[in-house]
Amino acid sequence: MKFPHFPFIYTKFKSFFHFHKLLFSSQPKKWNSNLIITHPTLILIESCNSMLQIKQIQASMIHTGIISHIFPISRLISFCALDVNGDIHYAHKLFDEMSEPNVYIWNTMVRGYVKNQFFDLGFCFFRRMVRENVEMDKRSYVFVLKGCRVGVGVGGSVHCRIWKVGFLSELIVRNGLIHFYGESGKIDDARKVFDESPERDVVTWTSLIDGYVEKNMVDEALGLFDLMCSNGVEFNDVTLITVFSACSLKGDLSLGKSVHELVEKRGVECSLNLTNAMLDMYVKCGCLPMAKEIFDRMEIKDVFSWTSMIHGYAKYGEVDLAKKCFSEMPERNVISWNAMIACYSQNNSPLEAIELFHEMEKQGLVPMESTLVSVLSACAQSSSLDFGRRIHDYYVKQKWVKYSVILANALIDMYGKCGSVDEAVELFDKMAQRDLVSWNSVIVGCASHGLAKKALTLFEQMKSSGFEPDSITFVGVLSACVHGGLVNQGWEYFTSMELNGSFPEVAHYACMVDLLGRSGHLKEAYNLIKQMPMEPDKAVWGALLNGCRMHVNVELAKVAAEKLIELDPQDSGIYVLLASLCANERKWADVRMVRSLMRAKGAKKNRGYSLIEVDGNFYEFVAADDSYPESQAIYKMLDEIILLAKLEVYVSDAQIH
Repeated sequence: MKFPHFPFIYTKFKSFFHFHKLLFSSQPKKWNSNLIITHPTLILIESCNSMLQIKQIQASMIHTGIISHIFPISRLISFCALDVNGDIHYAHKLFDEMSEPNVYIWNTMVRGYVKNQFFDLGFCFFRRMVRENVEMDKRSYVFVLKGCRVGVGVGGSVHCRIWKVGFLSELIVRNGLIHFYGESGKIDDARKVFDESPERDVVTWTSLIDGYVEKNMVDEALGLFDLMCSNGVEFNDVTLITVFSACSLKGDLSLGKSVHELVEKRGVECSLNLTNAMLDMYVKCGCLPMAKEIFDRMEIKDVFSWTSMIHGYAKYGEVDLAKKCFSEMPERNVISWNAMIACYSQNNSPLEAIELFHEMEKQGLVPMESTLVSVLSACAQSSSLDFGRRIHDYYVKQKWVKYSVILANALIDMYGKCGSVDEAVELFDKMAQRDLVSWNSVIVGCASHGLAKKALTLFEQMKSSGFEPDSITFVGVLSACVHGGLVNQGWEYFTSMELNGSFPEVAHYACMVDLLGRSGHLKEAYNLIKQMPMEPDKAVWGALLNGCRMHVNVELAKVAAEKLIELDPQDSGIYVLLASLCANERKWADVRMVRSLMRAKGAKKNRGYSLIEVDGNFYEFVAADDSYPESQAIYKMLDEIILLAKLEVYVSDAQIH
């Protein structure tokens, strides 16, 4: 029978399965090439959305006899190897049944394995082509170069073969080489291929620009883009996306704006990806209003668009706007959740970050490395040791997430800040690879919990290992001296900072003032403050006030308190501490003066509260607060505990007497 055209078939039978029945009702016959190409079975492959359907078509092709022809089988292999609903391994089985596959089918298999990220298998197929003397075309080399990620040496050998067989003159092949070398970090080799190219198109220029961006060589990338424009080469979407990425890395807002103006001047029709790149550039270059304007104008927004705005709001502390953006997202992925969790963590809302992580887990999403880093930071801020341990035990030890240096550093920081220094040191000792953050985390952890000797020993080991200390390292070292009361050593480390390439910052001065103040050297501490090259902050004056409290120096305490009140007149703790110090010295007039000043400034004493963690949930209690639903049961239990304690004391006293 003669097969009608596909639109008629689809209208009449309405479904794939009705059409499938029609195909099987036909008898095997001889097919000429024209009939094969126009056969409705092949047209139907384009509308397949599952391997089940493709296997039914294959059965039909066997029944009708067209399976033996090269074109139909190539269409089947193309679907299995390249379609999102395909199966590369089934494509391999179909390939193995062929007696003489042509170069198109060989290329399809290489391309399919690369697309499905089986890079080594793709390269193995290419080696088979070489061994079996398949007559390759230029696309054979382009596809295999995209899969040469098993080693730069492998790509170099492909380059040699390209040169040997004479395909180096092909523009598409040279572009593939530039892309490969750029992606592999061999930017000098990419530039060499570029410079030796007698002909260049937009892909040639864009591939090298992208290679520079991947290597973080932003100035070279932008310089090449200028050269490209001056040579009259028309850029495309991919070029502009790469250039906006370079502007983001450089953090150069004026440059990013000039590229944006160029896009508008040339009348470039912005795709979603290009608009997203522009939006991301404005966020990373610190122009949130322009990012918001672009976002509001977008007719179509994807997950990347929404997530970029969350990142922007997080960067500038607009937590409520970030939360609103997150709640309005039509769909979310792990990166979206990660952005919102990081927003809470970075803006001093650790409990909200942990709560959102719980919600993410309930959605069945597996967190990324960066998600866990943000949550561990939140655990460190809120001293949630039990929850931090759960993340370590479940996600890291059970290998749900790759255990990287970054994740190890986050765990060390969490354990150190939550008071479990032994676990922090144990993790540090087991690290096969360390960076400066690793050393800083363990030094600061030891220093903040009074292990001064251990912290300073680690500092010396760090220098012996070839690491140069930075400003954070010296904060840890000076903190260790504070907790150990090591005044002379503290001065030595402080004065040696410039020799190590670091200049003292406000935090380092605060440590030194704290060290001198605690040791009773109040005059030296005050003189150091007066010599500071920058304005002292609350931490500096607070350290001096604390030293005055410890060593009862009311006059200097007044100076420190006056500066603190100027910086933060609403901080009730300053007034309370100064009033307490004056009361201890029976300076009642000063006490009255401080209390009057507190009333005049409108400062109110903050109510004390307790925060406890139970099964990963946090509960906050304020003194004499009965608003909690189970307050009566809690107070009843407290009364029983107090009564039991009194009975134990009574029994002990009776036994003594």
